[in-house]
Amino acid sequence: MQSKATSPEAYINELPEDRKGPIRTLDALIRKHMPKGLEAGMLYGMLGYYVSKSISPDGYHCKPFPPLPFINLGSQNNFIALYHFGMYVKRELYDWFVTEYPKHCKSKLDMGKSCGRLKKNG
Repeated sequence: MQSKATSPEAYINELPEDRKGPIRTLDALIRKHMPKGLEAGMLYGMLGYYVSKSISPDGYHCKPFPPLPFINLGSQNNFIALYHFGMYVKRELYDWFVTEYPKHCKSKLDMGKSCGRLKKNG
């Protein structure tokens, strides 16, 4: 579900009540730990944490307007999606995440190449 919200707060405010708390918690956690040079805002209709245009002015994928994504966070129908593009390009990071996940969550990991699907039961 892509949102047309233009700010993270507007995005969160349009979410169902049961998603606002978890999204706010994840947003705060990501912002607290994101590396220098990343910015937060809206990207691809969800919360985005991306490389600053001052660092990567050419943007992403042959297009100058979208910044280079690092992490995206979105509310889907049945889960919260956490896209981490570092896991897509760096196998060691993906392997670390897969190993660490069961140490912190009861539910089975549901994941694609860079998208973790965080479900309510976990």
